[in-house]
Amino acid sequence: MVDVAVVGFAQSPCLRHGETTTSGVEMLVPIFHEVLASTGLARTDIGFWCSGSSDYLAGRAFSFVAAVDAIGAFPPVMESHVEMDGAWALYEAWVKILTGAADIALAYGFGKSSAGELRRVLALQLDPYLVAPLWPDSVAIAALQARLGLEAGLWTEKDMAQVAARSRAAARANPAAQVSGEVRAEDLLAGPYLADPLRAHDCAPVGDGAAVVILASGERARDLCARPAWITGFEHRIDSGVLGDRDLTSVPSAAAAGLAAGAGKAEVAELHAPFTHQEILLRSALGLSGARVNPSGGALAGNPMFAAGLARIGMAAREIFDGRADRALGHATSGPALQQNLVCVMEARP
Repeated sequence: MVDVAVVGFAQSPCLRHGETTTSGVEMLVPIFHEVLASTGLARTDIGFWCSGSSDYLAGRAFSFVAAVDAIGAFPPVMESHVEMDGAWALYEAWVKILTGAADIALAYGFGKSSAGELRRVLALQLDPYLVAPLWPDSVAIAALQARLGLEAGLWTEKDMAQVAARSRAAARANPAAQVSGEVRAEDLLAGPYLADPLRAHDCAPVGDGAAVVILASGERARDLCARPAWITGFEHRIDSGVLGDRDLTSVPSAAAAGLAAGAGKAEVAELHAPFTHQEILLRSALGLSGARVNPSGGALAGNPMFAAGLARIGMAAREIFDGRADRALGHATSGPALQQNLVCVMEARP
């Protein structure tokens, strides 16, 4: 098995109605410069590039092709794309290094959610025959999941508000965060419902942003990063896309991915939970009772579509870079009600 490590990470500030085009170029160019400078790499040193984005979100076909302008058209590069969060692009990049096709790979994700009505766009992920024609939006589906958990006694609305309060407080140290600040859970509970039982604080903000992560093989990693985040487990699983076929109060795909990746030993975890109750579900599914969760504020502080999951892995790796943890977990999700889950476990080595 080839050793692979995360050696670089950068992300753009998450903004609502940012001054960027749907191509993502304006968001990507600055963070490409940042991550290459931090590792001492030149653009031509990257052996494989892989992106994650969505044509549906951009409102046009092959939207990722325009973003390749941020890489540069010449000299030619080996490039690929996934219609998923950039975390899945990172998985493809990891496999590329494992196969020996590249020593250094760069994965990036980007999205401009404010260009359209995100809640409606995400309805297109649903079963196209029976559910999508009804246009239940992403917040309404999450509200159904939250209500089931409340009635089953798995959490309370106060538990959910406490997740939001902790996330906002943690996000004060994250310059890329869209929402941050000190707030009491009791004050949050005084707000009106957005989709009963979800209030605005229970839902990730709509924002635009991008993230980039660089991977390197064992032979190169230590030359590029003083304290690489070595990948020890990288798994993703999927549950049924038919909402009535699964128990929405459990996340078997996350549990299976976490078990295969070795999630239980993580000291810190960055979870891609766009709704407060989903963080509670994921903590349980991944067995994270003793871990610090979302020290960056998580997706509740900034959730750029198709970049937020990749950013969670990057932020988890940064905990290792900076010496705050020896074992960290990054998580990404996609689909309605935590349908798809990816887990990346990393560690520091002497």
